[in-house]
Amino acid sequence: MTGPAIWPAASTLAAPALRLLLRRRVRQGKEVAARLGERRGIDASTRPPGRLLWIHAASVGEGLSVLPVLEALDRRCPELAILLTTGTVTSATLMRARLDAAGLERVTHRFAPLDVPRWAGRFLDHWRPDAAAFVESELWPNLLAGCRARQIPTMLVNARLSPRSFGRWRWAPRLARRVLDSFDLIQAQSAEDADRLAALGARRVTAAGNLKFAAPPLPADPGALEELHTQLAGRPCWVAASTHPGEDEIVAAAHRDLANARPGLVSIVVPRHPERGAAVAAAAAGLAVTRRGLGEPPPSEGVWVADTLGELGLWYRLAAAALVGRSLVPPGGGQNPLEPARLGCPVAAGPHMDNFSDAVRALNAAGALTRVRDAADLSGWVGTMLDNPARHAAAGAAGAGAAAAYAHLPETTATALLELLARRRG
Repeated sequence: MTGPAIWPAASTLAAPALRLLLRRRVRQGKEVAARLGERRGIDASTRPPGRLLWIHAASVGEGLSVLPVLEALDRRCPELAILLTTGTVTSATLMRARLDAAGLERVTHRFAPLDVPRWAGRFLDHWRPDAAAFVESELWPNLLAGCRARQIPTMLVNARLSPRSFGRWRWAPRLARRVLDSFDLIQAQSAEDADRLAALGARRVTAAGNLKFAAPPLPADPGALEELHTQLAGRPCWVAASTHPGEDEIVAAAHRDLANARPGLVSIVVPRHPERGAAVAAAAAGLAVTRRGLGEPPPSEGVWVADTLGELGLWYRLAAAALVGRSLVPPGGGQNPLEPARLGCPVAAGPHMDNFSDAVRALNAAGALTRVRDAADLSGWVGTMLDNPARHAAAGAAGAGAAAAYAHLPETTATALLELLARRRG
């Protein structure tokens, strides 16, 4: 059996096990029981009339990156029906809220089907998209084969292929070539991504730029922001955002160094996964710690664990400085440093930012990113941002300027998607 034929056969054989896995994920809170059928392409709803564009984004980051594209499409083609699929419960909740807040109530959200031929076919036959766009590195052979069989034009948007993923795909060159050749157009985040994709067999690939550079500022409820200003009462604060295990102890140590000379300091720690709230609090043992997820206000001086979802826009507007997590300890990978930069919040990151190398380069070029290795580096930088208004203002302005330079990308992507719809085959 050849490489391209192995995946359909293997995924078909795996279908019974995948059913069991889905049920287990329901018990773990990682799937929604009432919507489990969507993961197998089952949907009782009625397809919207007219042309329909399907966009698949794996998780929160990918979904947020295409939100400005959806807004551009809605402005330019309001009669177009749009189906957005994601693959996680968190992304479903957050994207629905962001879509509604942006006035995109007409965008339909569904969970993406798992890549089993029968389930993929059932999904495509129900929704009958006129074009399909996959975001970043979503390369699903059966879904793409189903689109090809139904003459649905496809595009890979904001395409990213890390060196590690490139190495894995090189072990299956025929499958990689067939998958990548399925796309009518690939818009890569960078020239490096475009080169790696071309080396695997992509023929219609361009380096368009990273949509995450052009995302809108993270939202913040004005009432909640005013309430937090009142709770903090002018005390100095900074934020460690989207932290992962192993980083919270470093943040706590930095707080101890900083608090010695700064009475009333509040260090806000936002775990990437809110369910880690108790573990984050434990990592700050010996300090005054409160948890927003339990409804507790900030301490008079200490660590405030923001174990909540979708509030980073609040913290970046409040804080004098931001550390982006998943960057201090290996293997890391990083989180999006452009989110605080876009709001004028000075930003630092650890040494492990491989997943956001383009954003790091852009901010470095503007002098808008500080790299820190440990608690001493972190406390030294945060102290400077707290104590030196001129340095703080310069760092914030440099980051905001770097992020604003990519504002044209959503319109460029929307244009490409509308052209893709226009070439509907058959």
